[in-house]
Amino acid sequence: MTDKATGGTSGCCVPARAGRIMTQTPPSTSPVETGALDVSARVDIPGGRALIGTGQPIITVDEEGPLKHQKIAPFAIDEAQVTNARFRRFVDATGYVTDAERLGNSFVFAGLLPKNAAPTRAVAHAPWWRMVDSACWHRPCGLESDVVPLDDHPVVHVTWNDARAFARWAGGRLPTEAQWEHAARGGLEDVRFPWGDQEPDDDSFFPCNIWQGSFPDQNLEVDGYFATAPAKSFAPNGYGLYNMVGNAWDYTAEPFRLRSLRKVTRRAAKDRKGFKLSKGGSFLCHVSYCYRYRIAARTGTTQDSSTSHQSFRLVYLS
Repeated sequence: MTDKATGGTSGCCVPARAGRIMTQTPPSTSPVETGALDVSARVDIPGGRALIGTGQPIITVDEEGPLKHQKIAPFAIDEAQVTNARFRRFVDATGYVTDAERLGNSFVFAGLLPKNAAPTRAVAHAPWWRMVDSACWHRPCGLESDVVPLDDHPVVHVTWNDARAFARWAGGRLPTEAQWEHAARGGLEDVRFPWGDQEPDDDSFFPCNIWQGSFPDQNLEVDGYFATAPAKSFAPNGYGLYNMVGNAWDYTAEPFRLRSLRKVTRRAAKDRKGFKLSKGGSFLCHVSYCYRYRIAARTGTTQDSSTSHQSFRLVYLS
């Protein structure tokens, strides 16, 4: 169980490769040339005073607080995360090879693997994460599994590098933390969730795709999903954006920064040096384990790490 005051064991939310920062030449096609291929529904977000963080932080070591204000310009954002179908168009147009494909493996949630799967390497302190050979965006559980990605679900097993390459092709970019939080609030103020402050539970209120039951052994699936849900599922927020929390983490453009001089924060910052910031939580989150399906919550991972629950959406100049 996660200690809400400290955020729990490093790597519990998003496992990371150990210092293997991979780079790759981006696709040569320009956004002008490929824009007609990348048709996506976008929502215009008004500029003005954006809120960042919260006045009531819960995982303090992640520096969810204090509540800050920042002036931002208007922008547009994808109404949903990039889907497998949309990512496939990018791959077909450019021949892009993801980091997981080049490295030959990716982190897979153990509960998704077939019962007869070959032995896999577990992540220390988080054995529900397994490094699976051949796992990638189009083979999400590796070659031994017959699981294939569903077109309308968010693409996963993509790295921060991969998301940036897609953004260059699509004519967008990853959001800043301020843009992401401003969009996630949907016009609300310092609330925990895109719909307000009402807590999801295991019994009757299921506004997003998170874990129900006892993690990691029993998922009651009362929200209808064991793993990812379609990118456009559950009720959108006040701006018309889907799955801003739960389902899959969103990469941002920023590094994962911790500025406090407190000893516990300095240690956490050292452990995550060079990490990139992600927001929103995933289908694996639960209040008893990883209470990061909140707007102010934060996590990070290396730019070449990929998992069963990391995705992204883009922002664009209005």
